[in-house]
Amino acid sequence: MTITSKPSASPRSLNEPVLSVKGVTLEYPDGSDGVLTALDSVSLSIGPGEMHSLVGPSGSGKSSLLAVAATLISPTRGSVRIDGEEVTDLRRRRRDHIRREKIGMIFQQPNLLASLTAEEQLVMVEDFRGVSRRDAVSRAREALEVVGLSNAGQRRPHQLSGGQRQRVNIARALMGSPSVLLVDEPTAALDHDRSESIVRLLRRLTDEMGLATLMVTHDTDFVPLTDVVVTMRDGVLSDPVRTKTAAGPALSD
Repeated sequence: MTITSKPSASPRSLNEPVLSVKGVTLEYPDGSDGVLTALDSVSLSIGPGEMHSLVGPSGSGKSSLLAVAATLISPTRGSVRIDGEEVTDLRRRRRDHIRREKIGMIFQQPNLLASLTAEEQLVMVEDFRGVSRRDAVSRAREALEVVGLSNAGQRRPHQLSGGQRQRVNIARALMGSPSVLLVDEPTAALDHDRSESIVRLLRRLTDEMGLATLMVTHDTDFVPLTDVVVTMRDGVLSDPVRTKTAAGPALSD
């Protein structure tokens, strides 16, 4: 089994984005007969092999946009399409399937289980998918190699550096060979050199696997490593600004 991008099983055309968010509004009751608008008519499109950075102040709606794109929250209005399939009004079981098979999520904190080795963290993901143990171990070892941890599979979290734990987190997100990669502040707990290493790794994976990657980041130093930057303020998304991608080989951790 190979950790590569999967051919789309849905009718997405070659010119259609992998992740498409159109006119999405997300509202919550504010407790006084009014509504709080977390997202206000947000639109975003990311094609295969594209990496977008999402910046903005705390509370501006960045996490809400990730949650909607991940199918964790249904928007009040608007459309979300993944690999050409409208996912907004799908039944829960179908949304869960799409999230499991087509979306990789990377969080700020790796949240690794202290008792499991790096390899076991990944095998457990495949156990939930019903993959055989032999194939799960093979995929886990390949994913660790992809993120530069081929010699760390038997180490537990306390035996890994912060950057290495985040690489395990990334490897875990790759286990289903996703089409979309949603990344929430992956460098917030790391120093500058390890942060750059992680962002360059995400850049390389996006290119090599043809992923549609959306990365929330507070560190504008790494925005030039992405293709497009968008800014969120008060639930409103700015027009996309194309950057000059300066990706190079991933640095050592």
